[in-house]
Amino acid sequence: MNRYWRIGLVSAAAILALAAGAARADETVSVGGSRAVLIKPNAPRASVILIPGGDGAISPGPNGEINALKFNQLVRTRHAYAARGLAVLVVDAGTPLDAAVKYMAAIKRPVTVIGTSRGTIRAAQGIAQGARPDALVLTSGFLSAESGSGQNVMSILGSPGSLPRTLVIHHTQDSCRMTLPAGVEPFVKWSAGRARVVWVSGGVNEGDPCQARGHHGFNGLDGRVVGIASGFR
Repeated sequence: MNRYWRIGLVSAAAILALAAGAARADETVSVGGSRAVLIKPNAPRASVILIPGGDGAISPGPNGEINALKFNQLVRTRHAYAARGLAVLVVDAGTPLDAAVKYMAAIKRPVTVIGTSRGTIRAAQGIAQGARPDALVLTSGFLSAESGSGQNVMSILGSPGSLPRTLVIHHTQDSCRMTLPAGVEPFVKWSAGRARVVWVSGGVNEGDPCQARGHHGFNGLDGRVVGIASGFR
């Protein structure tokens, strides 16, 4: 074998070994009496809590497996967050957000909560009940009455006083009837300077407009969305 090929193969193997050692294997942990899935790099630079959409039930197995909502945008990109040096906690529907924030704060602050679709409702409910993350990212959110849903972040919180620094990520063509783009600006205005928005466009739009394979779920835009969300804290 050519000497340069051997050097290249050794270098590639070293890179793969470093990548494999960058984060521990997914593990199932108990947080607030509920199961959640943790991915922890050896030296995390910050932490994120991922709150999926839908009914929020990821059905964690005993060894870090996620058995439901596998194509949800936050579930399918969880390892991309860990690859950026973030400790990641994917919570199940019953995980108390205040307990999750405290759990991840013990690993590494700042702690950013990222919720998508109906997960933005659960994020707001957790904050209303006393959870205090350092930052909040709302993607495809139930933000205001103009979003199309009577239950939304604004209605749950009532006033922006408890809202942490917040980033809204929204698709310009989200056609889900409960997360319409028209709901974004009223929310940003209501936030009294606590929230800003990044709009994205493009990608793939298939099937139900409120599901993960459409613009609502940022289908085809995972790298873009993870890059924006992981850089906010």
